[in-house]
Amino acid sequence: MTVDTHPHGAGTAGDATEVTAAEALVRQLESYGVEYVFGTCGHTNIALLDALGRSPITFVIARHEQAAAHAADGYARASGRPGVVLLHVGPGMMNAVTGVATAALDSVPLIAISGDVPSYYHGRHPHQEVNLHADADQTAIYRPFVKRAWHVRRPEDLARFTERAFWTATSGRPGAVLVNVPMDLFSRPVRYEDRPLPATTSAPGLPEPVAERIAAALAGARQPLIYLGGGLREGTGRAALLSLAEHLDIPIAHSLMGKGAVPDDHPLLLGMPGFWGLRTTNDYARTADVVLALATRFAETDASSWDPRFTWDLGPREGQGRLIQIDIDPAEIGRNYPVEIGAVADVTSAVEAIGAAVRGLRPDPVTRPGLRERIRAARAELFAGSRDRGRSADLPLRPERILRDLRDALPPDAVLVTDVGWNKNGVAQCYELPAEGRFITPGGASTMGFGPAAAIGVQIAWPDRVVLALIGDGGMSAQLPALPMAVEQGLPVIFVVMNNRAHGTIADLQAANFGASHGCEFTDPEGRPYSPDFAALARACGADGHEIATPDALAPALRAAVARRRPAVLDVPMVNEPVPTPGHWNINDIYQGVFPRGHGRGDL
Repeated sequence: MTVDTHPHGAGTAGDATEVTAAEALVRQLESYGVEYVFGTCGHTNIALLDALGRSPITFVIARHEQAAAHAADGYARASGRPGVVLLHVGPGMMNAVTGVATAALDSVPLIAISGDVPSYYHGRHPHQEVNLHADADQTAIYRPFVKRAWHVRRPEDLARFTERAFWTATSGRPGAVLVNVPMDLFSRPVRYEDRPLPATTSAPGLPEPVAERIAAALAGARQPLIYLGGGLREGTGRAALLSLAEHLDIPIAHSLMGKGAVPDDHPLLLGMPGFWGLRTTNDYARTADVVLALATRFAETDASSWDPRFTWDLGPREGQGRLIQIDIDPAEIGRNYPVEIGAVADVTSAVEAIGAAVRGLRPDPVTRPGLRERIRAARAELFAGSRDRGRSADLPLRPERILRDLRDALPPDAVLVTDVGWNKNGVAQCYELPAEGRFITPGGASTMGFGPAAAIGVQIAWPDRVVLALIGDGGMSAQLPALPMAVEQGLPVIFVVMNNRAHGTIADLQAANFGASHGCEFTDPEGRPYSPDFAALARACGADGHEIATPDALAPALRAAVARRRPAVLDVPMVNEPVPTPGHWNINDIYQGVFPRGHGRGDL
């Protein structure tokens, strides 16, 4: 038997020469166009790392598995290609749970490949096996959130499972998958054969009769609204959406994940509804008579805890709005609100079909008197008010002063990658994102620690753009491994730490409801506010570090970081100030002992 260990040697694709399963997997990844694998090493995956070492694929080493998963996630969001993360058995793959789940809940295509204990030691509880009440069943940890998990039992199955993994992660509603490989299988011989993915994928379109029904409902509506998720960022889909909205003069609201899908300066853009949405947007959404919802799950944050008094009042009763919901995932149709028309379809082709039907029904554009001016006035008031509050010269800085300086100092196509807190909610609400810019945030899981490491992957995907991780001190502390990772990869990520020496959003929430913020603020043994010196930490890691000691120091430091194109940390002292919340969040009722009908203690 001959075992070929070189990716481009005698055992080329299609011949009968045997290679190791690890080598075959690397060739397969190459054939799928994979350029980067993110991850950490362990004794269960070094055979695959050895094969990667002789491949054009770049292995991006992380110092923590959660950082690796977030970086792969950020790369996938920016590049449009699936991210690949390589993990070690037991604690390694468990460390990555938060990162992989974050991608899964935001419908990001991510392939996790984990090494496992040797197949012939299954159930004997070898080193680092996940066991106690079940033997060697680490895939069970991922099953609640991945689209599919495969446990490889024969080396001959690895290629087939990998092909299925890429197809599953990228087709339909994208998401995360897991391929779990006992370590001995990586070193076993297999015959390499090409397993190409289908050259084209075809998502379901919207049938013409359904498109015509939707067109008639929109054209005949008194107060229609288009509500958009994050799936139509650019290209033909966004063009078709804007064409439809402009032809019927229909305003557009977007979910948290949808910010930037429609330019913030578009005259029909109402903005974001829900907890942190404008009162104008919430009022319009609540009183709309027809809502066309596109690729959105009506998340609690965007729906004011589904309370019809605040944002959405949708249903069959008289006075309620009629919901038309289009999604690639049938499970989302009618999940949170009853639908009049529900369609499982690719959102781009669906919007194109609806637009064509609308023009057939009503060729001339529609004008709704005063609508655009009301939207313009509300949006102008929002952005001007934020800028005005950002003129404060106090130190610590007000959060809106930080956002104002970012708007002024960053190039229009800069990418903001956020964590949770002011950096997510405040940006989504009141940061006027340029049309060329991009906003990337963890919507489904709202994961603290996402921003620093995800920005690494975004920068790898977009090496020529300015990528800025806008994070709190809690988020930066949660993912300190991202900083040396940026230095090691030579990536000019700018980390702006909004440092209020606390888990500020939760501290405000606790103080508002309970009168104190115990357990939410960082202090030294004497009770004084404490924070690491993040700028000094940056310099210790080999990055640039900037302490923002005066109110006017932030903008010059930002411009210097943009110009230098090196990893940089800006440690910005910030006052703890809640994000304005025009909508409703049921948790405040819970703290006061108020529960929705049908959900009281008697139901337990």
